[in-house]
This record gives sequence, structure tokens and C-alpha cells, in this order.
Amino acid sequence: MVGRGVVGVVSSESRAGRPGRRPIAPPAEAKQPVNAALAGPYGHPWHPLLVTVPIGAWVASLVFDVGSFVVPAAGFLVAGSRWLIALGVLGGLAAALVGALDLLAIPPHTPARRTAVAHMVLNLVVVAAYVTGFLWRRGTEGASTVGAGQLALSVVAVALLAVSGSLGGRLVFRFGVRVADERTQVTGYRDVRDEVGEETA
Repeated sequence: MVGRGVVGVVSSESRAGRPGRRPIAPPAEAKQPVNAALAGPYGHPWHPLLVTVPIGAWVASLVFDVGSFVVPAAGFLVAGSRWLIALGVLGGLAAALVGALDLLAIPPHTPARRTAVAHMVLNLVVVAAYVTGFLWRRGTEGASTVGAGQLALSVVAVALLAVSGSLGGRLVFRFGVRVADERTQVTGYRDVRDEVGEETA
């Protein structure tokens, strides 16, 4: 996590002598939600909660696709996979809208902002791929297996989703986007035995 002192150096020294450039916002300010009701309160954003819907739905859809080649008379898996794709698209759009609010909280011209933009673009590509896949599967309700091209599209989409997820992890665990500051974090590591009157080790 970037410390407050490091950002202070960037703002005061690296920006010195560069008129017209706005100083980078301190981490404490950048971590605040743009809108707590829509993006989630401080330290508890909605985006990580919402992304579980498309990730789970799309991975399950791929499992159903593969299963349609293994299970006999697997038309129910083909139909189920298509509707899991639709569920993932709806969840993905909701997560993208909330994630866009978190992106607005990141100062521009920073590695975190560039990573967030790449994360968002990849996610939109994945959503577009699944919308294409859903439309492609129209009229396949009676099929016992998915088409090879449809399966390949799902595999590529899940691979891109994994890359995007890696970027999302970088935003959280390296850059601390929407993560509470260290003064808040340290409250989770206090010795609670002191609070109940027990002897400390």
C-alpha cells in the first residue's frame, strides 16, 4: 500500500517546477467513495460483492459447456449454460457501473488509474463476448452439446476474465484502491484480551 509520505514526496518534489499540473490526491482522499450509497461505504465497496455474480455464472456456464460433451442427453446443460451467460451479463453490467464510480476516485495520471482503466476495458470486452455468445446460442435449446465455436468463445472469455481479475487484485492488494487506510486497518490487530481484562502474553 502506498504510504502517505510517499505520495507527499511525489506531490511536492516530483511535481515541483511543473506548472499547470494538479498534485496527486493523498491516499486517504482517494480511498473515499464517490457516492457511499451507490459505490459502498468507506472500507466496504459494493464492487467486490457484485463481481461474484458474473464470475460465478460465467465459470459455471463453461463447466456446463464442457459437461455437455460428457453427460448423455445434456440438452439441459446447453440451455442452462445460455441462461447462466445472461445472468453473468446482467451482473457484469451492474458491477461495471459501480466499478466506474470507484475508478473516478482514483487520481488521474497514476499507475493505479491506468491499471483501473485496463481492468475496465477488459471487463467490457468480456461482457461483449458473452453478449455475442448468448445471441449466438439462440435456437440451440434442443441441442445436446454446445457448438465448438461457442465453447471456444467461452474459453477465451473466461481467460480474459482471469486476466482482468488479476488486474483487479493488483488494484486492491498493491494499490489499496477502496481499501481503508492503515490507521483503520490497525484496529483489527489490537490485542482484544486487554479489553476483557485478561493478562497479555
